Amino acid sequence: MTKKLYVGNLSYNVTEDSLKELFGSVGEVTSVNVIADRMTGRSRGFGFVEMADSAAAQKAIAELNGRTLDDRAIKVAEARPQRDRGVRDEPRGGRRRRY
Repeated sequence: MTKKLYVGNLSYNVTEDSLKELFGSVGEVTSVNVIADRMTGRSRGFGFVEMADSAAAQKAIAELNGRTLDDRAIKVAEARPQRDRGVRDEPRGGRRRRY
């Protein structure tokens, strides 16, 4: 069963390929996703890596947490489950008043 890891404090220049290569050195990687800003397309400085099994994920956490990548010490931890954001009935900016 795959295990999703959170990877934080990434340089804005890190690519999905470079993360896949780094995590591939400790185990089988099934997917990589670097989170980008919707407006600019620039990396937000974090991402997620899915490892093939729990053993590979634990090894990645042990070996890669704190390791330097592009002059930044990366944070590697088990990803938390995504929260349900619910349905909004108002626009994102909230209700606007007319005066």
